[in-house]
Amino acid sequence: MTTKVMAFGEALIDFLSNGATQAGELESFTKFPGGAPANVAVAVARLGGNSHFVGQVGDDAFGHFLKASLDGYGVNTENMLMTKEAKTALAFVSLDQTGERSFEFYRSPSADILFKEADFEASWFAEKGVFHTCSNTLTDADITKATLAGVSMARAAHWIVSIDVNLRINLWPNGQVDTKRVIDWMQSGDVVKASLEELAVLAADPFALIDESLAAGVTLFVLTDGANPIRFYTAAHGEATVLTPKVEVKDTTAAGDAFVGGLLYKLAEQGGDRASLHTLSAQELVDIVRFAAACGADSVTKLGAYPSLPTLSEAQAQLSRF
Repeated sequence: MTTKVMAFGEALIDFLSNGATQAGELESFTKFPGGAPANVAVAVARLGGNSHFVGQVGDDAFGHFLKASLDGYGVNTENMLMTKEAKTALAFVSLDQTGERSFEFYRSPSADILFKEADFEASWFAEKGVFHTCSNTLTDADITKATLAGVSMARAAHWIVSIDVNLRINLWPNGQVDTKRVIDWMQSGDVVKASLEELAVLAADPFALIDESLAAGVTLFVLTDGANPIRFYTAAHGEATVLTPKVEVKDTTAAGDAFVGGLLYKLAEQGGDRASLHTLSAQELVDIVRFAAACGADSVTKLGAYPSLPTLSEAQAQLSRF
């Protein structure tokens, strides 16, 4: 069995707009399984990785739909919890004419943020692996404690800790991001992925924040900027740039998660523990980021979250085009 990739956080329902723009045309929404960490788990599974999802959904029709969807895509859900204390989270996603998204979340409270620190089990970290989180599990004090507990257990087991900043400002109380909380969590990771726009929310000088993060112990910091070239930074090899493929964009909903899934799939393939991360050469890192970029590019050519995530053959085909 290949190295485990464990994504922690929310699984939710994405209600995706039909994009109605004409006067008098009714906007309708189609149900898709989603949630950033769940998307990452599916992305890894679609590529053939040993993918696990850890989180909590409601013991309701939507929660059972999400579990069945993850199972159907080959994600291990044995540590996915269900609760009757709250409902499964919902997100209504509207798209503009370029495929860019806007979100309206129904999540106060929802089952995912009731996952507790004590719900993590040491046995989950018994083998080598990659532990992945994003900032959507930092918006509440209790789920923050749970997130940091998972990070701590992963670090103690010498796992690679993956961080996707993935800021959703309208999930935070009064739309106010706790920047210190996010930065402290971000700098506890080994691999960080963030967009330039997100870093600009966290710091006046995004590039100084990258330098600070590398000094704090982050091994690989990947910076995306829409369709612009991807930059990544390491203390060992400095800065490098990877171009993004030019594709016809239909829906960007899962682009970042497809990218992260591709990145983690390759890191797990390389060994999946912190020691293996430090042995990667500059060229190996370029190749890994290029593969991740191909995954992200392939996903935007299709609608939805899970259904848009590429298989290994689709990712390789996209990779061959740039």
